[in-house]
Amino acid sequence: MQVIPSIDVAEGRSRLVFWPGASTGTGTPSDRPERIARHFVELGAPAIHLVDLDGARAGRPVALDVVGRVAAEVATPLQVAGGADGPDQIRLLFAAGATRVVMPLLAVAEEADLLRTCLEVAGSWLAVGLDPRPDRLRAYPWRSGRAPSVAELVARLEAAGVQRFVLSHGGTEPDLAMLSGLISGSTAEFQVAGGVATLDGIRRLRDAGVSAIILGEALLAGRLEFAAAVDAARDGTSYAETTL
Repeated sequence: MQVIPSIDVAEGRSRLVFWPGASTGTGTPSDRPERIARHFVELGAPAIHLVDLDGARAGRPVALDVVGRVAAEVATPLQVAGGADGPDQIRLLFAAGATRVVMPLLAVAEEADLLRTCLEVAGSWLAVGLDPRPDRLRAYPWRSGRAPSVAELVARLEAAGVQRFVLSHGGTEPDLAMLSGLISGSTAEFQVAGGVATLDGIRRLRDAGVSAIILGEALLAGRLEFAAAVDAARDGTSYAETTL
């Protein structure tokens, strides 16, 4: 299972100031997304996840300059969420330097033509982000009048060509039984964003078959060390052994 650092971006800066040497009083604090991304890529991060908070509110990409700065700083896949509600927004993000784009579920759940067009633009680099909690799905005014289960939604989107899902849980602990059921019945890749701030939590997601865990505040606030998170995500192989 991969460990992917996440940076929430607002007004061109990281929402959280990151100080990698806070515990020892060394290093320099920074809210520059490109510097934070470089730090984690130098530690071996396989990708960076950027959340455009302003873009999510505006319904269009806003942090395009940040995407460009991060892409110029690190030679690793850059996954961007927030503001990508259609094919034009996806094109803008790709042009800025993104290599993967996360669309919100509700933009495409009942819009087959829109999803088809987005897949034509992004192909396997498109992910759909969703909150699988039943109460969140029930809160949406579905045209059919009935809220589908998360398994039904995933099956429908996978049949349409979606190969990657990013699951968020509003900061709550992920439902491991639900995750295991989704993963066992699908060939898609499942990433989990947040909701975990302990090494045991990471191990449980690994054992459930999750492809990647996206860690933001837990890493940036120092509650988890990247190397320890990577160790927990691996099967019996330590981070130190893989970096020798």
